Amino acid sequence: MSPPDAPRPGEAPDRGSVAAAYVRRNAAATESPRDEDESISPVEDESSHERLTRNWNELLQELRVTQTGVQILTGFLLTVPFTDRFTELEDHQVRIYLTVLIGATVTTCMIVAPVAFHRVLFRQREKDWLVVAANTCARIGLVLLGIVSSGVVLLVFDVVVSTTAGIIASALVLLTFAAVWFATPFFARR
Repeated sequence: MSPPDAPRPGEAPDRGSVAAAYVRRNAAATESPRDEDESISPVEDESSHERLTRNWNELLQELRVTQTGVQILTGFLLTVPFTDRFTELEDHQVRIYLTVLIGATVTTCMIVAPVAFHRVLFRQREKDWLVVAANTCARIGLVLLGIVSSGVVLLVFDVVVSTTAGIIASALVLLTFAAVWFATPFFARR
């Protein structure tokens, strides 16, 4: 099958050809340099503006995935004090709960911050800063999400089983997050 012809001057491009070009460009951007000659950049014809736009869009997609989970977790934690069983918590369990709640709230702040940055700086030609800041917030947010998740496990195991079981389960969850989210990609780069 041959590629579609380029549109004539003054004619709108065929949507199929525009979409195909977008897919080819993004597929090339995600290919491993091992798949091609290492001296050739997979996206060598990409301008600085196009690279920033692609990076911004990729960050937004990643943040959408985490935003929902973080917001649901935070919302759940906000309802806990209004349950009958909350009054039965011991003092140290209430402290764990409050620490996890603050952690979830700060995590929500970090994950949603790039959206606020974008609104404040809309059309201010600060996309380079936005991409760097959003990347930083996403990384911090992921670390905090792992910590908060292990904190929730600590609280639940402490209430249901024992403090010792909570500490062990929490440590295992934190170790799993670190191994899957950070160690695996680190070793994949080698």
